[in-house]
Amino acid sequence: MRLILSLLFNLCLLALTTQAQKFTAAELARWQQQARQVSITRDTYGVPHIYGKTDADAVFGLLYSQCEDDFNRVETNYLDAIGRLAEVEGEKELYHDLRARLFMDTLQAISIYKKSPAELKKLLEAFADGTNYYLATHPTVQPRLLRRFQPWMPLMFSEGSIGGNISVVSVGRLKSFYGQKKSSSWLDADAERKDRSEIGSNGFAIAPGKSANGHALLLINPHTSFYFRAEVQMVSEQGLNAYGAVTWGQFFIYQGFNQHCGWMHTSSSADSMDEYLETIEKKGGAFYYKYDGKLRPVVVQKMSLPYKDGDRLLRKEFTTYRTHHGPIVGQKSETQWVAVRMMNEPLAALRQSYLRTKARDYPSFQEVMKLNGNATNNTVFADTKGNTAYWHGNYMPKRSPKFDWNQPVDGSTSATEWQGFHGVNELVQVHNPASGFIQNCNSTPFTVSGTSSPAAANYPAYMAPDAENYRGLNAARVLSGKTSFTLDTLIAAANDPHLAAFDDLLPPLLAAYQPTSAEKAAAPAVAEAMELLRAWNRGYSQTSVAQTVAIYWAERLQAKARARVPAAQPQQDYISFTRFALANTTPTEKVATLAETLDDLTRDFGTWKIPWGEVNRFQRLTGRVVETYDDQRLSLPVAFTSANWGSLASFKAQTYPGTKKRYGDIGNSFVAVVDFGPRIVARSVMTGGQSSRPGTPHFTDQAALYCNGRFKEVRFYPEDVKAHAEKTYRPGQ
Repeated sequence: MRLILSLLFNLCLLALTTQAQKFTAAELARWQQQARQVSITRDTYGVPHIYGKTDADAVFGLLYSQCEDDFNRVETNYLDAIGRLAEVEGEKELYHDLRARLFMDTLQAISIYKKSPAELKKLLEAFADGTNYYLATHPTVQPRLLRRFQPWMPLMFSEGSIGGNISVVSVGRLKSFYGQKKSSSWLDADAERKDRSEIGSNGFAIAPGKSANGHALLLINPHTSFYFRAEVQMVSEQGLNAYGAVTWGQFFIYQGFNQHCGWMHTSSSADSMDEYLETIEKKGGAFYYKYDGKLRPVVVQKMSLPYKDGDRLLRKEFTTYRTHHGPIVGQKSETQWVAVRMMNEPLAALRQSYLRTKARDYPSFQEVMKLNGNATNNTVFADTKGNTAYWHGNYMPKRSPKFDWNQPVDGSTSATEWQGFHGVNELVQVHNPASGFIQNCNSTPFTVSGTSSPAAANYPAYMAPDAENYRGLNAARVLSGKTSFTLDTLIAAANDPHLAAFDDLLPPLLAAYQPTSAEKAAAPAVAEAMELLRAWNRGYSQTSVAQTVAIYWAERLQAKARARVPAAQPQQDYISFTRFALANTTPTEKVATLAETLDDLTRDFGTWKIPWGEVNRFQRLTGRVVETYDDQRLSLPVAFTSANWGSLASFKAQTYPGTKKRYGDIGNSFVAVVDFGPRIVARSVMTGGQSSRPGTPHFTDQAALYCNGRFKEVRFYPEDVKAHAEKTYRPGQ
């Protein structure tokens, strides 16, 4: 019955969203009435400050303003969440959609919406109404697929962040298992995860005793794909007053602050999900799995997923499998399949994401965390009462210590079942550490506050398997070395140029270079480059030639070493892999790799002596989700670089078809520093600008600030917003 209902629902949904929607006169009248209770003021950087009588009014205005700035990203995020990208992107997204459908259920989302608390239901309806009102008042905007947004859609995320925990499930592994050709692609996930170390975030909190004015300070520095989040303020007469970064299509401030406190999330490796090896038997054409000495039937479900093929809409049939642990996502062998168990509490996740924006202090923020609806994040916190705090993860199942939960566990025994959940007070955390600072850069929590950090021995290993990384080392050095922070010096700390990876990488190269006079004469460029590297302070700079040489050399060396990693070896953290690369290349190879690097640079740029800012560039041309890049068009130099090298300000750049220069697409996106005094003072900067439309004033008006590590003043109070207003209007005007 559930299968029949699901198929009927999908067919109805397809019919509804492939034809233009006509909104009724009653709907339009209701939306116009709500719009009269909403005011949007755009400041001189185009940041929308939304004011409403109720929280629902603020949500209505927020979604309307998001659609104004980038409807395409709003729609795309929901196509992603509900598993319908292939209907607009084609067959290549089928397994992406399959992953979404395996874990998230539209019927479940609708049921949860109908049973939601009244206040949350109002917010969900305001989300849909604000988006639909935008479409109703902008008839020239042509959605790719979703012509009517529904209030249950925000409940299609497995947790508060778009992407969430299902993003770690390998699409490649799904394709291998559910495609026509099955194979034992046990390590497929490594290919998709290899760049995850470059996609993270930094959060710093400074205690009053370590700040110049006696106020707590907070750095909010998410590293995401560029333009993934927008900068907004939401205010209502019901006590909402939140400012910060909001993900397109969601209705809460994801990383930000209110008049009482601030919160910064960093992506976590805290183990909130598990893989189970299910022992499979086939009898009479049906599949079974072993559990406590008995056989249980594998749940089989047919899925028919549509995909675009030119002007046609075709469908692909899948037979999917699941056990009580969760959906099957791959196999280790023909008789060992892999099931994934993870958080599936969209109501708790959404409530927690929204309610924390109205927290007033440390106790009330911690009370919201008791919903245990955050599966993928750590949290750095500060408030106006002088509290600073850190929690490593949130949704944390209890498990038996007899098993290695970093690896798939035996699904055939009840001994590997979760044993309830850890309370917030049991998580790895710090509160008002004596060291006076907190830092997390997607790294271990056991160095989060210097000498005041928690001890690993006090917690189960699965709570914090996170390794140290070069950003974490750099942050701990910077924050422990200063005693009196201001917003200016906190910005300077966030932009500290030291590239800690080269503290490991360069000494072996320099030691390996022991040339004779004849060898020096035969390779003068290598000799000159070695002297340049020896004198380099290992800090980033737009004008640094040494930085260019060092990064291109290190990338080439690591590429050689990557081919030497044993096939059965688990994926290493970045520091471990860097040290593996050094240990598994000879001194001769290290020097030869430098010579090859100089040849490559000379071939591409006419000289190897090229400053880093000449090759590492910011460019925004189209505003589309997938940007294009062109060496012949205007771009700006950027000094900071990949987080892998320990750059606290992150800018992951690469070449593209037809380019020799590198262009950034992931890293610093929204960055803010906040002073939690009696009157909030904050500064911020975004990648490029607020608008996605080329040629508009706010398409790249923050680019120069961004590229040079400078910030604008945040307009938080009504009088400041009014004094720096570009325009004020109501939705629909």
